[in-house]
Amino acid sequence: MRYEFHPEALEEYRQAALWYAERESELALQFIGSVEDAIKRVVDAPSRWRVIEEDVRRCLTRIFPYAVLYTIETNFLLIVAVMHCSREPAYWRLRVGNR
Repeated sequence: MRYEFHPEALEEYRQAALWYAERESELALQFIGSVEDAIKRVVDAPSRWRVIEEDVRRCLTRIFPYAVLYTIETNFLLIVAVMHCSREPAYWRLRVGNR
């Protein structure tokens, strides 16, 4: 199944990767690999991950304190957030209403 990023989700993913890159380039690569692995797990089994609110599901990344939040649409998965798990947990809710 294909996936798409909500524009704000893609930007927060980019910003998080840049934050890690500013600290250490290898750390940024590990972060990107961790998020990409979570996305692959979601694509492989979209219904496997827990619903956290309405139709939004969450897949945690490994090692890093992030989660990929997504919805299952008719022909694709919509990634609504690449969320840091310790910050402002509900900020992404406005994105779900703007699909």
